[in-house]
Amino acid sequence: MKRRDIVLASAGAALTGIPGLGLAQQTFPKPGTNIKYVVPFTPGGLTDIMARTIAQKLTEAWKVPVIVDNKAGGNAQIGAEFVAKSPPDGNTLLAITLTHAANVSLYPNAPYSFTKDLRPVALLANSPMLVVVPAASPIKDFKDLIAVSKTKQLSAGSSGNGTPAHLTMALFCELNKTKMIHVPYRGGAPSMVDLIGGQLDVVFSNFPESISHVKSGKLRAIAICSLGRHPGVPDVPTAFEAGMPGLFVENWTGAMLPAKTPDDIVDRYSREMIKIMYSAEVEERAKQQGFRVSQKGSDEFARFLKSEIDRWSRIIKTAKITPT
Repeated sequence: MKRRDIVLASAGAALTGIPGLGLAQQTFPKPGTNIKYVVPFTPGGLTDIMARTIAQKLTEAWKVPVIVDNKAGGNAQIGAEFVAKSPPDGNTLLAITLTHAANVSLYPNAPYSFTKDLRPVALLANSPMLVVVPAASPIKDFKDLIAVSKTKQLSAGSSGNGTPAHLTMALFCELNKTKMIHVPYRGGAPSMVDLIGGQLDVVFSNFPESISHVKSGKLRAIAICSLGRHPGVPDVPTAFEAGMPGLFVENWTGAMLPAKTPDDIVDRYSREMIKIMYSAEVEERAKQQGFRVSQKGSDEFARFLKSEIDRWSRIIKTAKITPT
């Protein structure tokens, strides 16, 4: 055997003994298997769109099918429970959002534990909440909204109780020391229809759900709940600029696996997903859909999740929000 071959063989043997480069990494994903990427929402939403992008790229990178499986219902609980109770072999992945962080407080008696039965993989992207009113509304800007909401109860639509739109409304009311009439819908799209028709006064909307209506002139965006202005609506001020510094809310999407999934598999998912998100093609696609790519691996994502769970627990308790 040549010296070069001996060196390579020795190096290969040594690498198999290094944590994170053992059997799990060598055999995952196994050829001939399918990976199920569970999206606990209906097709076509922001989480579903991002999951399908990731699934496509994982399929290309790993040469095994990564199939998106929409398991909607129960305020995203049905899909989350399915993954939490799946075998921890890396073949069942869960897409999550801010909704899941809120669900910890909304559903204390859920048939699974979000914090114990699932483990974070990666945060993929953030999407700011956009404050929108009908184009014909007398509320011309965010300062008007602050002032008018103190003189009368405005109606605010959302995609359902405890959803990001509802939570953002609750935070606005807490900061403004006022109340609004909450009108929950089954999804963001129906709330947009009634807002455009003038049946609602305002919606604290997921960016992708309202941006097309803003660009068409049917709705007016009066503030964005992010730290900086968004390139899609550069003329719309942040809530901070418009007089409410504490109204910072971004919905987000990430991925989790069953709790007992081996570290090697979690790490491989985390590295590959972050790599995918920072490819020029996917980053641009995300931008066009209203997302801002965010880089958080499993450990950092775990800390972020805890902070989100704690933050929204307080708001849910203060506003007395219930699932129904």
